Amino acid sequence: PRPEFGAGTPRLSTSTNSRVPNMRADPQILASPPITLAAASMDVAATPRFFNRELSWLDFNQRVLELARDPQVPLLERVKFLAIFASNLDEFFMKRIGGLHRQRESAVRQRSLDGLTVEQQLDAVHARIRPMLAEQVELWFKELHPALKRELITIKRYDDLSPTQKAHCDDLFRRQMFPILTPLAVDPGHPFPFISNLSKSLGVMIEHPPIHNEPTADRSFVRIKVPENLSRWIALACEDGTNCLTFTPLESVIGANLPSLFPGMTVVENHLFRVTRNADVEMDEEDADDLLAMVTAELRLRRMADVVRLELPDDMSPAMRQLIVDGLEVKPDDVYVLEGPIDMDDLMQLSSIDRPDLKFPVWKPLTPPRLRDEESDIFAVIRSGDLLVHHPYESFAASVERFIESAAADPKVLAIKMTLYRTSLDSPFVPALIRAAESGKQVAVLVELKARFDEQRNVELAQRLENAGVHVVYGIVGLKTHTKLAVAIRDEPDGLRTYAHIGTGNYNSRTAMLYVDVGLFTCDNGICSDVVELFHYLTGRSLKTDYAKLLVAPVTMRDRFLTMIAREIANAQAGKPAKIVAKMNALQDEIIIEKLYAASTAGVTVDLIVRGFCSLVPGIPGVSENIRVISILGRFLEHSRIYCFFNDGDEEIYIGSADWMSRNLDHRVEAITPILDASVRASLKQILDTMLADYGHAWELNRDNKWTRRVPPAGMVVVDSQNQFMAAAA
Repeated sequence: PRPEFGAGTPRLSTSTNSRVPNMRADPQILASPPITLAAASMDVAATPRFFNRELSWLDFNQRVLELARDPQVPLLERVKFLAIFASNLDEFFMKRIGGLHRQRESAVRQRSLDGLTVEQQLDAVHARIRPMLAEQVELWFKELHPALKRELITIKRYDDLSPTQKAHCDDLFRRQMFPILTPLAVDPGHPFPFISNLSKSLGVMIEHPPIHNEPTADRSFVRIKVPENLSRWIALACEDGTNCLTFTPLESVIGANLPSLFPGMTVVENHLFRVTRNADVEMDEEDADDLLAMVTAELRLRRMADVVRLELPDDMSPAMRQLIVDGLEVKPDDVYVLEGPIDMDDLMQLSSIDRPDLKFPVWKPLTPPRLRDEESDIFAVIRSGDLLVHHPYESFAASVERFIESAAADPKVLAIKMTLYRTSLDSPFVPALIRAAESGKQVAVLVELKARFDEQRNVELAQRLENAGVHVVYGIVGLKTHTKLAVAIRDEPDGLRTYAHIGTGNYNSRTAMLYVDVGLFTCDNGICSDVVELFHYLTGRSLKTDYAKLLVAPVTMRDRFLTMIAREIANAQAGKPAKIVAKMNALQDEIIIEKLYAASTAGVTVDLIVRGFCSLVPGIPGVSENIRVISILGRFLEHSRIYCFFNDGDEEIYIGSADWMSRNLDHRVEAITPILDASVRASLKQILDTMLADYGHAWELNRDNKWTRRVPPAGMVVVDSQNQFMAAAA
């Protein structure tokens, strides 16, 4: 038997398949030599002014893999980062490679910023991914699995279990698996079955007894879907008296019990395989009479979308491999023959094992100081001055959730308006909004049905809110509503007053424990007036295009950012100090990048903190030598967007939902707010300064597209920004 999660020595390879014009693969194609990145792009003139978006994203995921490799990270956290690496890659295939497939099918001729065609990008990303997968396998087999075993956490195949453990698994199979498994045979009367996205399947080759003394037995291929409603890992008691934990994979138990599914037949071989389908399937919104119905139909289309990746084990027989490739009509480049475990994102389940000694110390977000009096009126706190919250260091429940729940319960609050992009079905916001509507308040919620991979959840959420009497709108045709806004309109002695929360992260209580975000509570008349106007645009299709304080995409944001960069250029040219510090998740917009190059050329110092991919090339002599790019990855996911412009000493700082990407600036509804309160500006400036000084979990980008982990100079006291923020919150 081949090694899976917990046995054997890995065999590492980066083999791949050359591109061929036909849709089907044959054994010679599957065994063809690897593509190299140099070969994929050797005929394209290098464009040093931009990095490729897709390859830069893969570099980001490489940094996630480096966290799994880092011996300073606790063991189960390293396992979690390995699972995150795998999950990220799944999404990359569905969205990014799926999008490239769609461009290829549509014969799109437009090149990427760095000058690559769609075909060259596909070749390059496939060539980049394969060695990353080899690293993942090596890390698991050579470091993480042996380390878990030393900590008495073992993962074994069924064949390596004790007789008692096997008996327990066999009993589980009979009671919980056998009744729900559905073998689907492939023969002239039964076509190759549909295989849903990211589901795990067992491919089984069975042999029928010879008929009428025929010299050879007849063989059939059968597909069995591994149940998704059962845990991948079966926990087993240890028998040696130690306080150990033993797990065996679900598919290993099913494979060992296949004879009971095929009585009278011989099981020749069985192997796990997995399919990834294109999630970049979109319908034409302009022709949609009902956006809710359109998104529901789009979800059905996605289930049937083309395969963008087929994962097969390396020890699967050529006959079975060819049968699956042919049955799914997969192109050779999209076949990934793996020499290690399939679907490593399931390791996330193991990372939740109750072993505090193998994890980061538990962090409990603290209540912001101004909100620590639970009896205080949150609206009075906001009236006393703008309030900045920094999650997950400060509590989301004690601030944002409290704001909405207080608004729902306060009889003086007449209306609540909120945008929901991503949230959980058990979100505390939903019952609070329903209670508010039932008490007679005007409640309007924009639910973005097109939030990728959360569409089904948001459809259910929207229907639940509508059924309770909440006014629900589904966004604007042609634009995705990504902004994070909530307002409460309150009847006070001096008239109606609006209170607003403007954030960088989703209204999601779960991710607020894991994502680093900032949010502003304010009742400033100018900002709140803009927020109300923006809600009128979202719900009533107002044609307003000018906003006094907010930067709103797609109407004013791009021009306002370009104007502020131009102001720094003018100051530098006048001999004044000029500086830009910007923190975001990704940087891709060509116009913004070119303006930053102009700023660097003029002498403006530009510091960029970019978590994910970055198309800007720093350090080009005469172009970007005054630009520095760092990326910080730690126990929490950096998600906040903060923009700071020196402005000749009168600094302007902004926070909000938008990255410097074309999709945010041109194709989404976004809002960025200025920070008017001096103390809040000082807090945000301190956040940026702390992150720029980070040598704990920071990488720096050079002009050769290499991310290098920062090494502190000898004698330097190492700053780990996330640890600093936890200490500051305490």
